[in-house]
Amino acid sequence: MDRLPPARGPLTETLLAQLSGESDVDPVTVEVDARTDDDLHLALYLCYQLHYGGIAGVSDDFEWDPAVLAFRNVLEAAFENALLADVEVDPKPDARPMVDQLRDIVRADRSPAVAMHLQRTASVDQFREFMVHRSAYHLKEADPFTWLIPRLGGRSKAALVQIQADEYGGGDAAWMHSTLFARTMTALGLDPASGPPLERVPGTTLAITNLLSMFGLHRRLRGQSAGALALFEMTSCIPNRRYGDGMRRLGFDADATRFFDEHVEADAVHEAVAATDLAGALAEDEDLAWEILFGAHALQATEGLAGAQQLDAWKSGRSSLLSPSRPARHLAAIP
Repeated sequence: MDRLPPARGPLTETLLAQLSGESDVDPVTVEVDARTDDDLHLALYLCYQLHYGGIAGVSDDFEWDPAVLAFRNVLEAAFENALLADVEVDPKPDARPMVDQLRDIVRADRSPAVAMHLQRTASVDQFREFMVHRSAYHLKEADPFTWLIPRLGGRSKAALVQIQADEYGGGDAAWMHSTLFARTMTALGLDPASGPPLERVPGTTLAITNLLSMFGLHRRLRGQSAGALALFEMTSCIPNRRYGDGMRRLGFDADATRFFDEHVEADAVHEAVAATDLAGALAEDEDLAWEILFGAHALQATEGLAGAQQLDAWKSGRSSLLSPSRPARHLAAIP
């Protein structure tokens, strides 16, 4: 990330003051909808970015700064508690194979049909906005789940490494999924070099990557991370086919759609590995069935809020991104 974005409210103001060396982080409280709040999720995204590629002009020492970690912990606790209150998971998962229970979650999904809109009716400008939203995760694609590798063992660890090897291009940097995504951004006239334009990305979108980072960075949430990855892979093929078809409808060539087309092929294999060999093995070996199912449900709910925000804006003729001049506090919570 080549720069710090402007503050959105008291939480980002507090964090940015610390990261820029202006003042120490003061104790904070969270009194917003922690599932969707713009201010909270930008602050949390920046805290996590310190554990990834860092931020230009911000000292790497802040990665493990006790005050920053304490600040992050307050935001994480609010986010996790909001998810626990919002997501219902049977406290005693049934005895069926984990893959069948995950398929139930996929079948029950009633999230907004963003992929269908992009396939059939979206304009080039809306596709650009979609790529800006997705850049918050896909420019670091697979990295949140790589944190999970040292937290596993045996069958589940081997399955995860198999998936991650493909995500990173099988050793060929040109085929890393993050590289392919950057090429699609370039084809749409966007610049991936400076990272996601965080000043434009709403909290509903940042919440998705924050969820995955939170799961990956805490060993106690390893089951949730595995469940989220399984859901990711099980719900990838059809939407990515629709995204690619939408770009072809708009006249883009095979190089521009390669990111989506690669996911149609790769994730058909990853679906079985993630649901059975990773999540299934982890449920059996460590008795983490509830955690796995919660992770899947939490990701589905969080993606649903982001999709609703985007599709509602487009159908109303508005941009789904924040205005760069907007003194944004937070988006209204989506019921």
